[in-house]
Amino acid sequence: MSELRGMTIAPAPSWVADRFGVRVRAVPPAGEPTEPAQRTLDGLIRLALRRNPKRAQLLVSTVLGKHLPTDPRVVIEAGSQLGRAVADRLDDAPAGERVPAPVVLGFAETATSLGHLVADALDAPVYLHSTRRRTGVPVVAGFEEVHSHATGHLLCPDPAEPFVGLGEAPDPTPLVLVDDELSTGATAMALIRELHRLRPRTRYVLAGLVDLRGPADRDRLTALAAELGCRIDVVALARGTVELPRGLVDVVAAELGAAGSPSVAPAPAPAPAKVTRVAVPWPAGLPQGGRHGFTAAHRAVADEAVTAAAAALRAVLPTELPGSPHTVVVLGSEELMYVPLRLAQRLASDGEPGLRVLYQSTTRSPVHAVDRPGYPIRRSIPLPAFDPADEVPRYVHNAGAGWDAGPADERIAEADVVVLVVDAIDGAGRADQAAAAIAGATGAPVVLAVLQAERLERGATR
Repeated sequence: MSELRGMTIAPAPSWVADRFGVRVRAVPPAGEPTEPAQRTLDGLIRLALRRNPKRAQLLVSTVLGKHLPTDPRVVIEAGSQLGRAVADRLDDAPAGERVPAPVVLGFAETATSLGHLVADALDAPVYLHSTRRRTGVPVVAGFEEVHSHATGHLLCPDPAEPFVGLGEAPDPTPLVLVDDELSTGATAMALIRELHRLRPRTRYVLAGLVDLRGPADRDRLTALAAELGCRIDVVALARGTVELPRGLVDVVAAELGAAGSPSVAPAPAPAPAKVTRVAVPWPAGLPQGGRHGFTAAHRAVADEAVTAAAAALRAVLPTELPGSPHTVVVLGSEELMYVPLRLAQRLASDGEPGLRVLYQSTTRSPVHAVDRPGYPIRRSIPLPAFDPADEVPRYVHNAGAGWDAGPADERIAEADVVVLVVDAIDGAGRADQAAAAIAGATGAPVVLAVLQAERLERGATR
């Protein structure tokens, strides 16, 4: 499964493993050899370190397009492959029994686009992702991601009906919960318990790119299913375990500096890089993601909207650039990952000679940047929060420095252009500040692409 759309995601040496003794070992399916499973797992993740007193290790996905600039076609194929695996698991109903199309829920912020891709593959009637933003739409549920750097999640579906509402019998519609990795499953279990209270179901599926739960974690999930009287399946592209040396958090903090800045900035550009702000057309009433729900009806018109938005972007991309090929990095902004991914896919599929398109996103995750071979996060640029109600710094990792799925020193040429895609919720000029910070740190011209605001009035988009 490390080969996606004909592109091999190769294993690579790990500085974290060599320096700190962290090991990730594959768990192959019963009766299968370990070596192919290990190659698959190694091809899907890289080991990094984060500034977090609860958990030092960070598994950086090579196919998610979050921390690492990634070919958008690889990202989309990985999400589609996970969706197909979920479909296969759901297709095991007894003969003659009709299983309704599932509802899909993704976890913010890392898995917002992954969940959307799974929903696309399943042709789900509704996709929703959790959010950390309050936009005026009522909150129907909340849950905590205990190990995270930003623990609180909100569920704000509009309308709420697919997720809230008691019937005479449990809802037979499966609910698929999507995260990038399943480390213990505790967050998903807490959410299932809360959602089951609001709307009981007969079946849930947990889906992730990698499943790293241990035997005790799996036993707890089995016990929860028995307690709630439902079925809970788990689907992943690879399974494994993480072996951590004792005291890793303290050792990492002592060596890399718990209070220090995680950023490694390049030398200043010889001249200020240019920032171009452009309004990107987006239809009123078409959500820009799953924060309040994305339906099958929305999916039917999204392709046309992406094509028009990509054309507007293409018209403002700089044309007089030195060298060839030119590398364009399309950046999503935190939870806004799906539309930027689709824009990157559209630009890449146009096949313009000498143009290479990569995709990634800004993040809340304060990862240690270490400019060493075998370490995936070489540079980290601090940014202001896009939400004016939030003062916690954000980051973009590697933008401008580039990254590739090579077996050795994962570097590629510097980005020639960075396209930062934001929504119009930003009300304090934070996006302009972020674009300027990226331009100053990378020396590359930045196109600040602002999507038209989706209508957030209750019921307006449904």
